[in-house]
Amino acid sequence: MLARLFSGALTGFNAYLVEIEVDIGRGLPNVSIVGLPDTAVKESKDRVRTAIKNAGFNYPAGRVTINLAPADIKKEGPRFDLPIALGILSAQGIVNPRSLQEYIVIGELNLNAEIKPVRGVLPIVVDMKKIGKRKIILPFANRAEAGIIKEVEAYPFHTLNEVVHFLNGNFACEPYRLDIEEIFERESQYELDFSEVKGQRGVKRALEVALAGAHNLLMLGPPGSGKTMLAKRLPTIAPQLSLEEALETTKIYSIMGLLSPEKPLIATRPFRAPHHTISDAGLIGGGSTLKPGEISLAHNGILFLDELPEFHRDVLEALRQPLEEGKVVVSRASGTVSYPASFMLIAAMNPCPCGYYGSSRKQCRCSLYQIQRYRQKISGPLLDRIDIHIEVPAIEYKQITSSFPEEESKEIRKRIVSARERQRKRFSGSRINYNAQMSVRQIKKYCTLDQECAQVVRTAIEELHLSARAYHKVIKVARTIADLSAEEKIKKEHLLEAIQYRCLD
Repeated sequence: MLARLFSGALTGFNAYLVEIEVDIGRGLPNVSIVGLPDTAVKESKDRVRTAIKNAGFNYPAGRVTINLAPADIKKEGPRFDLPIALGILSAQGIVNPRSLQEYIVIGELNLNAEIKPVRGVLPIVVDMKKIGKRKIILPFANRAEAGIIKEVEAYPFHTLNEVVHFLNGNFACEPYRLDIEEIFERESQYELDFSEVKGQRGVKRALEVALAGAHNLLMLGPPGSGKTMLAKRLPTIAPQLSLEEALETTKIYSIMGLLSPEKPLIATRPFRAPHHTISDAGLIGGGSTLKPGEISLAHNGILFLDELPEFHRDVLEALRQPLEEGKVVVSRASGTVSYPASFMLIAAMNPCPCGYYGSSRKQCRCSLYQIQRYRQKISGPLLDRIDIHIEVPAIEYKQITSSFPEEESKEIRKRIVSARERQRKRFSGSRINYNAQMSVRQIKKYCTLDQECAQVVRTAIEELHLSARAYHKVIKVARTIADLSAEEKIKKEHLLEAIQYRCLD
């Protein structure tokens, strides 16, 4: 007898429908799985056999053939355990075959017939509308991920027995729903605040400009000057994620299995700070299963690279394409996938190997050659892609002990949100949202300069020897500064402030 049902699988960032056919025929006992299964899928036949027996059902004694279509795409992971088990039971007449046609089924089985959680539930649920399905049967531990999407009915279960009785109409189960507004409200509370950072007003201003226009930024300063402390507080002044952005980011975390029932939605902008020993596959993505890397986990958020020159050069050079395009294409012998990677790069470095070059508090022990060699670890093309370079001076004792109240994060965020709203209206109808994403054509359209401003830029190019890309970066930053000042046109003071943010030029 033949049974047919549906499941979902992932190829890169997107989901696709998998049709599962189970045929039980005469012959010696044997189980054959076809349709490009990987090792985890091939091993499912042993898990499924034991789970069905321990659930109290009979396992067929004949030849069992299981087909996973489309057959030209490799099937990975244990998410097909539950649908294969239901297909076998349906082929025996134990499960109502008609009820199976309404659902997409995913889940891993253990030997005791309990349904274990799987990765990548949210991308499957999000793309179910394209697939043409509205109901899904899934592990109870994954219920929160699926409950985010209101258009889909998610039915979570603990065991195989519960699913069988539900499909036969002998067990009641209501679709799971999640209160998204409550999650956003709960996650919007931060433990850190910018008011905890004493002094560094110039650096705080640069960080405000960077976040207002989604500009990449590099902090240059001695150890202990507060670079990491400032970077960690950037999410507290960043605008709140929209639901669309939150879903896009959460899909990546779902693929990596980093979600929990307590935190099923990434409701705040991610902040990722990988160690400088990370490999290019860890940062960009890849590996044997083509997983997303740190830059994709930082999508719609912030990627913080501390001690930038200590990263391997090939790792840093791999950032060039994602910084330009907002996505990363990973190509390996097993295939090619594309992951979103639209992030703000915030980097920090010392001015020299010992960290005290130019310091008035401690003498630098480095030679000029050592300093040049240290800074040359960051290539010119990568440095050109960083819009803002800012020096972070050492903090004085009187600043640390000052009782003067510092500005709170919520006040800085108000100005940033206002500036981004101006950008949203300006770029309405286009594919970009922030000033940092402007093309040359859009710079000419939205960043017109009068004669005085043009002369300022011309002088800066001649004196600082700016590249064409650096010139465009200065104009974009000036546009953001004007937005923070609620000005329609770029003025001389906006350009001068933007030019001073190119200290490494």
